[in-house]
Amino acid sequence: MKLNIGMRCHDLCPKMEMERVFEEVRDNHIHQIQLAFSKSVSNYDFTTGHYSPGFARYIASELERNHLHVAVLGCYINPVNPIEARRKAEVARFIEHLKYARILGADMVGTETGRLDPDFNVTGETYTEDAYRLLLKSMKEIVSAAEKLGVIVGVEGVFNHTLYSPARMKRFLEDIDSPNVEVILDAVNLIHPDQVRPEQQKQVIDRAFSYYGDRISVLHVKDFVFDGEDQLFRHVGEGLFCYPPLMERVKEMKPHITMLLENSSRERFWKDVEFLQRIYGNI
Repeated sequence: MKLNIGMRCHDLCPKMEMERVFEEVRDNHIHQIQLAFSKSVSNYDFTTGHYSPGFARYIASELERNHLHVAVLGCYINPVNPIEARRKAEVARFIEHLKYARILGADMVGTETGRLDPDFNVTGETYTEDAYRLLLKSMKEIVSAAEKLGVIVGVEGVFNHTLYSPARMKRFLEDIDSPNVEVILDAVNLIHPDQVRPEQQKQVIDRAFSYYGDRISVLHVKDFVFDGEDQLFRHVGEGLFCYPPLMERVKEMKPHITMLLENSSRERFWKDVEFLQRIYGNI
């Protein structure tokens, strides 16, 4: 089986006119994308309040013209910003993106779960119960809107964010209790600095699929190394990530799931696809 792999638009080309962005992606024969308006599009204003159904239908027509499907409409916010006015503004921006997604036919609107710091710095406060409760407050408002609009919210855990482990994600899914919330699994993002050995990585992946495999709808794929506590990006096959445990789970549970390469490029994309397809074929 061929893997269903796409990439983020802002990795393939610099920020430019939206129409040109879609043409660039099409010309590279990519059909599944993650689209973040603010990172990719230079000729329209996507700040809160500029949405209209007519504008969304125009974007949808441009996507269709270029044979592109939005697997994830990226609206990565900090839902636990401790400055209340900023937190509310972030939530409002996400809810507006839900309206775009409904007309674009995007599979979901995706976000990570933030840090309890106004400047998004890594802090131990992020792992506290107070931060978790603030996340629930934000997400309940977002999910209420998503349920009314019939749109999926994609939530991505990260080892130094509010949802920092498979167990924390499991608790969140149970507490939020909505069929309109799915998981964007970036297995690399869940690996802590003390979990880099292959057997430890496998344990993290197994826990994620055991706890909420039925809710995993999209995968992000990349590689990594650690410099102390800092996780550094590497291209696939050039870091410490152990792919076979992930591919085993995909083959077992998630045929044709959309995989989105992170930090790939126009030049690397098809080489990266070939690398991942070879691992999958050997499972």
